Amino acid sequence: MEVNITPANMLALLGSMLVLAMLPSVSVLAVSARSASAGLIHGVATTIGIIVGDIIYILLAIFGLALLTKTMGESAYFIKYAGGAYMIWMGIRLWKASSKAISSERQVNTCSLVSSFMAGFFLTLADQKVVVFYLGFLPAFINLAGISYLDTAIVMAVAVVAVGSVKLAYALLADKAGTMFGSKASTLINRSASGVMVGVGLYLFSKQ
Repeated sequence: MEVNITPANMLALLGSMLVLAMLPSVSVLAVSARSASAGLIHGVATTIGIIVGDIIYILLAIFGLALLTKTMGESAYFIKYAGGAYMIWMGIRLWKASSKAISSERQVNTCSLVSSFMAGFFLTLADQKVVVFYLGFLPAFINLAGISYLDTAIVMAVAVVAVGSVKLAYALLADKAGTMFGSKASTLINRSASGVMVGVGLYLFSKQ
């Protein structure tokens, strides 16, 4: 199978995406908040949700389906508002959570992990400008008109490595910071994270 993207362009794409992923953003806040309040595994779940959302938009950009967001009409706004409401709901739940030790006493269950995943996923899907960004960003590294399926797989792999590694690093740092505070400050940690989650939700509602 033909490969059109060169090794040099691949490395340049990786470097650029690493730098962009490192910039402070709403997704970084979401990953950090979930990891600090609920544990590293939740930061990982949120990161996976963000990556899945990014891959969807990369595919839309690569195959020239950006017009899909225009044809979605009001349903596109539904995604944004659903994401915002979901983040606010999670923040309220976190605020009401009882005080617990933040290290070994953290509870992990399937439902809560799904919530963390959906938080990252909705957060990415709610920002439809991401697909526009990729439409303008990717052509600098690869000719989208002649892209092959293998090229597409390479671009997605680069995105997974770049976005995933940076967000996981943030999650790890937030988790370490959370455990250092100990059980006495767990309420403060939870409520601080709650404020971030609600802030993210309100941010999504305010986006035009």
